Amino acid sequence: MFFVFSKILGFLGAPSNLIIALGILGVLLVRTPFARAGRWLVIGSLLLLALIGFAPLGNALIIPLEQRFPVWDSARGAPAGIVVLGGAITPDVAMARDGVALNEAAERMTAAVELARRYPDARIIFSGGEGNLLYGGNESEVALKLFERLGVAPGRVVTEDRSRNTWENAVFSRRIAMPKPGERWLLVTSAYHMPRAVGVFHKAGFVVEAYPVDWRTRGTRDLLRPFATVGDGLRRTDTAVREWSGLLVYWLSGKSSELFPGP
Repeated sequence: MFFVFSKILGFLGAPSNLIIALGILGVLLVRTPFARAGRWLVIGSLLLLALIGFAPLGNALIIPLEQRFPVWDSARGAPAGIVVLGGAITPDVAMARDGVALNEAAERMTAAVELARRYPDARIIFSGGEGNLLYGGNESEVALKLFERLGVAPGRVVTEDRSRNTWENAVFSRRIAMPKPGERWLLVTSAYHMPRAVGVFHKAGFVVEAYPVDWRTRGTRDLLRPFATVGDGLRRTDTAVREWSGLLVYWLSGKSSELFPGP
């Protein structure tokens, strides 16, 4: 139930969807006694599209998330294990094309391969099942194919293929890892997703060290950097708003250790 609720909330709460909904409502009202309100809704939705699409609002929202955890320091030595979160694969496309289809978060996968080579004794868990509400396909099947193509030995990666969200990532990965006291485990995911992921893993009793990847900005110097296209700005804003909303929902539902987890 939590999975379905979170996906529906994510769809309804996306700024781009809300703006379009306002515009459509305005169009529908134009030929009614509320025509004036309808025209204002249409004008307002167009202005919001332009503002959110071109202005650096998306960067301002995502930068605090990305800056929350620093780059992992390897000085403490090799980790006992590595958990790689799904989200970098588009499984329905991969299966339809009988290949590997990576999306904007592809660095989660390439970083995992790099870590696998650097730490040959570390256990590796890929955590990702069918995370889409409407489109099917299991990420783990495609992930195994990709790891083998990139030279990771067959059997080196253990897949957790049941999870549909971050909470399930944490719970099911912990059952596979069964971390011993004193063991150090890395968590590989996108930098903007790391605060929520760490909070959820810690709440589930799985203490991990953040290994953020897939940064979307250069840092605070992008606070005033506008977007080249409306689509870019809307996508960045949708991503950031979804993550901030996720932090709040997971904390209120008792699935995160803190509202805004940090190092």
